[in-house]
Amino acid sequence: MNGKYLISGPVTPSLVASLTGELSNEVHSGGHSLFLGQVRADSIDGKVVIAIEYSAYESMVDAEAGRIINSVLREFPDANSIKIIHSSGLVRAGEISLLVLVSAGHRRHAVEACSKTVELIKEKLPVWKKEIYEDDSHTWK
Repeated sequence: MNGKYLISGPVTPSLVASLTGELSNEVHSGGHSLFLGQVRADSIDGKVVIAIEYSAYESMVDAEAGRIINSVLREFPDANSIKIIHSSGLVRAGEISLLVLVSAGHRRHAVEACSKTVELIKEKLPVWKKEIYEDDSHTWK
């Protein structure tokens, strides 16, 4: 992991399994909500996305992710914990680039807090992406 919230390359199935395996430690949680963001093979102007290369300002990602977590925990006091892992570097179509895992006392709060966390990440986290197409051209997003 780079910093507290970034991982080099895709979020692997073994990492997802490891994090969900730790949920039994959340003895005050009755619900967990997991969001996995996957790179799509979108067709844009007739070109297919084969990968996204993520660039991030690491220290700013750590600070902003911490602010996002604190904000969501204040808004959803039933939430007990929030984990965020975002990829940096190359992630191919079909691979996972974002993991958000929220544990809360109740199912509804876990789901709502997870959704809010994802929206804030998309809005505020200083991560940029370069879509790479099958013809080796690219577009920054």
